[in-house]
Amino acid sequence: MTRPASGALRTTAPTLSSLDKVQPFRSAEEAWFWTMAALIARRDGARIVSGRGLVARPCEPDDVVKCLDRLYRQRRIDLAHARIMRIWGERGTSPDPAALRERGDHRLWREAMDRLEWPLRLKGIVAGPESPGDSGSVVPFAAPRPA
Repeated sequence: MTRPASGALRTTAPTLSSLDKVQPFRSAEEAWFWTMAALIARRDGARIVSGRGLVARPCEPDDVVKCLDRLYRQRRIDLAHARIMRIWGERGTSPDPAALRERGDHRLWREAMDRLEWPLRLKGIVAGPESPGDSGSVVPFAAPRPA
């Protein structure tokens, strides 16, 4: 058996970064802007390679798109939401509710981000409590009063 020359291509897969180095997003909005930046770069010819960014993320851009697609199929968001997400995602900023012309867009944007947040949290893409309202604190339960 001969050894490959030093300039030969490696056939082994690259090692993935350790899971403890993975940094989830703080919000669905942050995940969406990251996804749109990656999709724009891909459209412009960049090759998206896992683990090559400055920060290791717990997903691929397509994972966020799949969550969005599932919400659309469940009729939790509609084409108007997706259109606003695309437009403002390409701009890299959210609509300003103080700007009169952007108020309608802001309403749709907030609805879409609020609905996207939960599935992204379930998948570990966005950091936060595991269930809505679950902040990790104990909620006191009032005992029934004696009759």
